[in-house]
Amino acid sequence: MATTRLMPIHAGKGRTVGKAIQKVIAYVKNPEKTDSGQLITTFECDSYTADAEFLLAKREYLQRTGRERGKDDVIAYHLRQSFVPGEITPEEANRLGYELAKRFTKGEHAFIVCTHIDKHHCHNHIIFNSTSLDYTRKFRDFRGSGRALGRLSDKICLENGYSIIEEPGGKGDTYDKWLGDRRKPSFREQICKSIDGALSQNPKSFSELMDTLRRAGYEIRDRDGAIRGRGQKRFIRMDTLGEGYSIEVLTAVIAGNRQHKPRKYRQYSDEKTIAPNLLIDIQKILAEGKGAGYAQWAKRFNRDELAKTMAYLKEHGLLDYAVLKEKTESVTQRYHELSDQIKIIEARMREISDLRTQIINYHKTRDVYVAYRKAGYSKQFLAEHESDIIIHKAAKKYFDEVGLTKLPMQIPV
Repeated sequence: MATTRLMPIHAGKGRTVGKAIQKVIAYVKNPEKTDSGQLITTFECDSYTADAEFLLAKREYLQRTGRERGKDDVIAYHLRQSFVPGEITPEEANRLGYELAKRFTKGEHAFIVCTHIDKHHCHNHIIFNSTSLDYTRKFRDFRGSGRALGRLSDKICLENGYSIIEEPGGKGDTYDKWLGDRRKPSFREQICKSIDGALSQNPKSFSELMDTLRRAGYEIRDRDGAIRGRGQKRFIRMDTLGEGYSIEVLTAVIAGNRQHKPRKYRQYSDEKTIAPNLLIDIQKILAEGKGAGYAQWAKRFNRDELAKTMAYLKEHGLLDYAVLKEKTESVTQRYHELSDQIKIIEARMREISDLRTQIINYHKTRDVYVAYRKAGYSKQFLAEHESDIIIHKAAKKYFDEVGLTKLPMQIPV
């Protein structure tokens, strides 16, 4: 999985456009960070002359369009993509970075992709020219571009079998920061869970509660009730753990004067469940005699469907199973309510349709029936106009059954 950030590059004070481009590209190309330049790829430019090519494109743009902005002009964009440690190789990270840049710019802007491995998590620095390859326009940072970039990065990660961030946090966090409190429970949460477990053993005193925690591997600092677990560098005071975990409150709970209310914990899981009926059973289609080409297409189809599904779930905040379940139940209940309303409306529409039909029939046959009545209900007249008379009588019977005593003067259309 990867975090992303999009940053515009300006010339700034005291430097030319050429110097600004040269400085940023020199930084991202640093051979000590890119395995002596092995982790550098480019599109429509050369890594050795990318800064000069960017500058020439801008001069060509000015000559063709005559449009020139001031010092606030964006000369290039810096796209950063950081990956979770251990999940991806630097070469693969560079490939995904190239694909991200190519798809985000729609292949209309030159760019350079440099993968840095100087930290424990590899990350891409992508610089793409704001001027298009045909020198006729410039890329403009549109509203929501950062979000669009993140969604595209997620889609590419999913298409290639990598995980995505379920709960994106701050703006542009790198993975070493993002993982601090999302990849696994924090030390504070671990301590609170251990206290919850110790309280379930019904200790008789606060000191007995602390002894239980010591046996669980915690260090207790008696003078202020601070606690430290395995892997912690510093002690954490119990009164900073949140409501319900201070010494006073825990003492009252043990004495039976107060009820313990465990804190709510976040769910930490990399498991992702996708409805299997949305995907193609590749083994089944192979057993049915389909060829390897069809199987390859099915793999791509399944991959794209998974990416679309995960992107949708993430966008709507439904990656947590409990939230998804609650939302599903709510939507299901709403569906049944609407279905009942639709059935009532449909029944009413059928009644109106039947009524309209009978009113039309009544008006169309009224003159015939009046003549039949004036003829003294003649059998000969009945034989000549039997169908109209039957229809007229059926309409009158329907009106009596529904309790309709007054008909509209005109035929409904």
